[in-house]
Amino acid sequence: MSPEEFVKSFYLEKQNILHSSFNNEMEYRSMTSIKIEELNLDEIQTEKLKEIVSSLLTDTFYTILLGLDGSASIGNIQESFKIYDEKNNLISTDGDLEGYAYEYFHGE
Repeated sequence: MSPEEFVKSFYLEKQNILHSSFNNEMEYRSMTSIKIEELNLDEIQTEKLKEIVSSLLTDTFYTILLGLDGSASIGNIQESFKIYDEKNNLISTDGDLEGYAYEYFHGE
């Protein structure tokens, strides 16, 4: 897996979480989906909430990726991490994720 594929996987996970949070027709619904439905929001309110949740997820995933990359802190600690796949192949080192993270999460 390349650094770009790693970041893209995080982006796709963000999109999946967002979708499942607002999908009331899935057989196995998320707790978030159930809680949002219980709010009985109209269509405009639901869209506004979806934008807020999307922004929150973007900020969260982006910050985690930058934290792993050494470009932001996780908690109060800022250091870079080397990321390996299960076959012990190096996916990323210091600075490999930041550009792709920006592209996927803020270049929309």
